[in-house]
Amino acid sequence: MAAPAQPRDAYADLVRTVPGAAVARRLGLPRPAVLRRHTPGAPLLPGPALVVTAGSGPSAFRTREAGGALASLLRRAGAQVQAEPADDGQRLGAVVVDATGATRVGDLAALGLALGPAVRRLAPSARLLVVGRTPAAGGSADDVEAAGVQQGLEGLVRTAGKELRAGATANLLRLAPGAGPAELEGPLRFLASARSAFVDGQVVEVSAAPGPVEQQHARPLEGALAVVTGAARGIGRATAQVLARQGAHVVAVDVPAASGDLARTANGVRGQALALDVTAADAPARLVEHLQRSLAGRRLVVVHNAGITRDRLLVNLDAARWEAVLGVNLAAPLRLTEALLEAGLVGDGARVVGVSSTSGLAGNRGQANYAASKAGVAGVVRALAPRLAQVGATANAVAPGFIETEMTARIPPVLRQLGRRTASLQQGGQPVDVAEAVAWLAEPASAGVTGQVVRVCGQALVGA
Repeated sequence: MAAPAQPRDAYADLVRTVPGAAVARRLGLPRPAVLRRHTPGAPLLPGPALVVTAGSGPSAFRTREAGGALASLLRRAGAQVQAEPADDGQRLGAVVVDATGATRVGDLAALGLALGPAVRRLAPSARLLVVGRTPAAGGSADDVEAAGVQQGLEGLVRTAGKELRAGATANLLRLAPGAGPAELEGPLRFLASARSAFVDGQVVEVSAAPGPVEQQHARPLEGALAVVTGAARGIGRATAQVLARQGAHVVAVDVPAASGDLARTANGVRGQALALDVTAADAPARLVEHLQRSLAGRRLVVVHNAGITRDRLLVNLDAARWEAVLGVNLAAPLRLTEALLEAGLVGDGARVVGVSSTSGLAGNRGQANYAASKAGVAGVVRALAPRLAQVGATANAVAPGFIETEMTARIPPVLRQLGRRTASLQQGGQPVDVAEAVAWLAEPASAGVTGQVVRVCGQALVGA
């Protein structure tokens, strides 16, 4: 049996035609852009990057000349960099701002005024990336003002994301104390690249890594063993494919009833299929036993993707629906991760990635059980991160918004259209968009990103 066809957005297809675009323009209807996604061998950006330094205080990069370390990191990734705006009419592939020295209220206005002309020059699917500091508590008036200004960057960036057009996105990277260019390079590359097509309006904190950060960006998961639950279809299948593309050997896990689709996933990535109900009493022991045979010194990546819904209004939710959803979405990741830790399989360089949801961050009518479980995933990775840091590992989560899958294809048509259009990018994402974010969090160069929940939602109003 062939794999199910990817659900299509008929409205977006229509308004991308010449007649459809004319009608949409006349009626003021949304016109979703075609997003630039990963293509092997394509350049990092669709044009040059303008690097701007903003703020009256000292930069975290110790130099203001030619954009300092940010310009160097972009050049290493193959980008053409401008330190000053060029009057050549060329569209910009990115505007990258070092705002780590923004400490005074006036710095926010100065930055906003500087960004205006640059944003007008952004190419389709371009990037606005701002690098700031984690707001810190302090007793002095200067500390308080600096913290307010750094927090203000979040409002500026999120608003810019809602105003950008043609598939361009805006995101904020915050450097925690002790973090520097080594920890920043991986996150900067990802958010600048086409791999982050559906990541918009996000704030990602970058911490100091416990050791040297490996900067391997071509097949960065070479030699890793990646376990993906719920891998038979949808986001799980796409995640297995992207992890394999990045060099990982994949163990695809799903329930025995999905063994046909599971085998197709595993065979497609030249990995292993493990038919396993993650809620079964013996599931942790069986997974540990399988990995003890297969790991053989490899770095471990665990993606807790398996999830189900059993939707009803809160007053109509019975015990069976609560138990089923919490069992798969929250209890199973907890049990499996604990078993892997106790067996000593989560070691230096390991990555644990959970799949949360914007429903968990903001709630969603008729999904109290699902929202509770997905909010729980976010709490788990935040609590787990300090424990994993002791062994050189990280824990993070992605929170998908409206993604075009078999599950969302069953949503009533009007609600489906609302899910697509109530986002800054005015469309649903693809399973590969979530997979790209998972693979980024799994990379060695993401060692400074831990305890984070990154929404992959096109800056949806839900959870914004």
